[in-house]
Amino acid sequence: MSEQRLYQSVAKQIREAIEAGEFPVGARLPGERELAERFNVSRVTIREAEIALEALGWISIKTGSGVYVLSRDPHVAGSLPDVTAFDLTAARAVFEAEAAALAAANIDDSSLAELEGLIAVMSSPTASDAESSIADQKFHETIARISGNPVVEHCIKLIWRMRTELPKVKQVYQSVCHHDWDSRTDEHAAILHALKARDPQASRAAMRDHFHRLFEAMLAAEEAEALAEVRRRTQHDRDRFMATMSAQG
Repeated sequence: MSEQRLYQSVAKQIREAIEAGEFPVGARLPGERELAERFNVSRVTIREAEIALEALGWISIKTGSGVYVLSRDPHVAGSLPDVTAFDLTAARAVFEAEAAALAAANIDDSSLAELEGLIAVMSSPTASDAESSIADQKFHETIARISGNPVVEHCIKLIWRMRTELPKVKQVYQSVCHHDWDSRTDEHAAILHALKARDPQASRAAMRDHFHRLFEAMLAAEEAEALAEVRRRTQHDRDRFMATMSAQG
C-alpha cells in the first residue's frame, strides 16, 4: 500500500474508533508512538493521519499538549449555508476540476472500470431519474476519492450535500438535468477518456467544460422561467382589462 493510502487507512481507523466511543469527545488520543505500534505504521504516517483528521474536524492538535477529540454535534457540523445553484456550480467547477486533475495521476484500472459502470447506469434507457442521479453523484464522489486528498474529498462531498439537500438548489438542478441526460453522458464520457489517458490537464479541462455547459443550461432555464412569468402577468393584466371593459358595457 502506498504511503498516501496508508495514512488514509489509518485516519479511517482512528475515526471509526472515535465513532465507536473508544475515544470520546474531549478525550486525548494516545501518543504517536502508541498509535504507531497499534496500527503497525511509522510515526510519520500517524502524524499525517492526524493532520487529515484535524482538517476534517474530527480532532484538534495542540502543540505541546496532545491531540483531542472534537465534538461532532450534528446541528453544528451538519448545517448548510444558504447558497444559490449558480454559486454552487461555480464552486464545483473549481473543486471538481482540480479533483479530476489529481485523480488522473492516481487512477488505476479498477477505478476506471468503476467509473465506466456508473456511466453505463447514467446512459441506460431503463434507468430511472433517481438511479441516474445516484450514479451521477457516485461518479463525481469516486473521482474525489481517487484524487487521494481527504480534504478535497470532504469538500466535494459537502458540496454534494448542498446539491441534494438545499431545496432551492435541488429544484434548479432537477429542472435542468431532467432534460439533458444525453449531454451529461457525453460529458462524463469525455472526463473518463481524459482520466484513462492519465492526463491531468485534459481531465481538468473536461470537468470544467462539463460545468460550463451546465451553467449555461441553468442560465437558459432561468431566462425561460422569467419570460414565462412575464407572459403570465401580461395575460393576467389583459384578462382584467377585458373584464373591466365588458362590465362597462
